[in-house]
Amino acid sequence: MRIDRIELRQFKMPLVAPFETSFGVELEEQHVIVRVDAEGLTGWGESPAGAEPFYSYETNQTVWHICRDFLIPNILGQDIHSIDDFIERSSRVRSHNMAKAGLEFALWDLFAKARGVSMSQMLGGTRDRIAVGVSIGIQSSPEALVQRIEDYSSQGYKRIKIKIAPGRDLQFTAAARKAFPNILLQVDANSAYTLNDADRLCALDEYNLLLIEQPLGHDDIYDHSKLQPKLKTPICLDESIHSVADAREGIELGACRIINIKPGRVGGFAESIKIHDLCAAHNIPVWHGGMLESGIGRAANVALASLPNFTLPGDISANKRYFAEDIVTPEFTVDADGMLTVPTKPGIGVEVLKDRLEKVTVRREEFRA
Repeated sequence: MRIDRIELRQFKMPLVAPFETSFGVELEEQHVIVRVDAEGLTGWGESPAGAEPFYSYETNQTVWHICRDFLIPNILGQDIHSIDDFIERSSRVRSHNMAKAGLEFALWDLFAKARGVSMSQMLGGTRDRIAVGVSIGIQSSPEALVQRIEDYSSQGYKRIKIKIAPGRDLQFTAAARKAFPNILLQVDANSAYTLNDADRLCALDEYNLLLIEQPLGHDDIYDHSKLQPKLKTPICLDESIHSVADAREGIELGACRIINIKPGRVGGFAESIKIHDLCAAHNIPVWHGGMLESGIGRAANVALASLPNFTLPGDISANKRYFAEDIVTPEFTVDADGMLTVPTKPGIGVEVLKDRLEKVTVRREEFRA
């Protein structure tokens, strides 16, 4: 397909409630939306890099720079025959996975629409519904956490993830488990601990957790391999996994028993599928992480999570979990079984509401062949 036009937009949307992790408190999301036009069709993608380099060195500013100055010139006005073609053309740019992912997502959407199939079908999905959970930021008190869990449980969520940090971990986890003895419960440390905290992390074994997500360094695999044998609870690697090579290293070193796949973090769906398949071959379950995406990114994430080895509920959630007014229709809602329905229309399966997108756009640039 000949790429005729590409548009970048940076949006700013307030969250319905502050979201606190060990990185800090988020009040709004600022991501880059990518639109690619080719032969009368439009593909949409979203790069989930935020405004600050705390989760990743990438920000929406670096994404804009890499897309504008390096990635877009490689495909604009060119015939792009496949996702592999795009990946090959982008390979000279080292890392910058979130920049590459935004464009790759839009091309997947474009190619799926050209074939008249859903994104789920295009990726190899096998489910028409996916199990999802909800991620709860660090709360002011254990009592406040219990109330938030109660609220989300009443909305249908069957799996709860709570953010933790040193000094805001054991008491909070204990309160959550006492109030909800049977709920699927996991904790996310976002790299807030070191091996010196092993005894404190081992104390979490008491609470029958589904997993402990990324307790140690954001770029670490080796120290996690030292920690996992001390724990009964599975470690899940998140920030450490940027490629299928990282996943292979984590599995072979015994650093984890579960892997979180965030397609933005690993550079797109092609690499996500490689990680999914590697983990399936080693009986390592995967689940889909979330990066507070808008409905554009959320729709694509739902499609990826329909692949067979996504056997644990993901952090995708309903649109209303994060934004009072999203930029797509229909919005995703959680049913009584804690599930989201996978779209069946061609491409990502949702319509972008141009007026809403315009309203939240703070920066825009257009590129024509």
